[in-house]
Amino acid sequence: MLEQPILSIINLKTYFYLEKQVVKAVDGVCLDVYKGRITALVGGSGSGKSVMSLSIFNLVDRPGKIIEGEIWLNGVNLRKLDEKQLQKIRGKEIAIIFQDPTSSLNPVLKVKKHFAEVIRTHHEGIGKKEALGMFHDVLFRVGLKNTDQILESYPFELSGGMCQRVMVAMGLLAHANVLIADEPTSSLDLTTQAAILEELMRLKNEGLAVVLITHDLGVVAQMADDVYVIKDGKIVDSGTVYELFQSPKHAYTKSLLDAIF
Repeated sequence: MLEQPILSIINLKTYFYLEKQVVKAVDGVCLDVYKGRITALVGGSGSGKSVMSLSIFNLVDRPGKIIEGEIWLNGVNLRKLDEKQLQKIRGKEIAIIFQDPTSSLNPVLKVKKHFAEVIRTHHEGIGKKEALGMFHDVLFRVGLKNTDQILESYPFELSGGMCQRVMVAMGLLAHANVLIADEPTSSLDLTTQAAILEELMRLKNEGLAVVLITHDLGVVAQMADDVYVIKDGKIVDSGTVYELFQSPKHAYTKSLLDAIF
């Protein structure tokens, strides 16, 4: 029997109010995430999966707006917190690896400055030498070998794939209880993809709760414990990975499975 979820989303609705229509990007989503398990959120482009991850962090830009729902993290409803309180939780208790690393990294800051900000915000009392050792360690863990050069580089000096790995490393550096990985292996070669997925699996085995947002059911079959399928902002199917692959309930899930088998 599973323990209480560390992250629980209840009836979350995020709508975008455009000039002539309302886009219901997330429309009544409910899901639970548990420690020591990988929860996959699967859907195609425009399904609402990335908007949901932004909603959890209250980072939805206008004309988008969270209009309803509860987001419980460790017994605290994040929807009741102000921005200052949320800033203390982001990264420290729950961290995200964004899909587009180039737009998520400050172009005028070197990689080591990005890492130093994570340490300053979430790891008080760590000295410079210890922090530097942590920087090298997380870069090596995501498959980046020339760590001295990378730490001294600006984001624009790195390839898209390298920036992606830097973002993953920042997520690891935060030591959060919940890690949301939004398409963490997009734009990466197969060898690096394997290294990133192996690291996520290691974190899961250490007791971390991982939310894997992806369109790739092959990755889901390999990695996930629990799966939610999202289409047009709604969860249309859910279950353990075995249940979903063996007995999909929704036609959309069946079409996704047919595409890989």
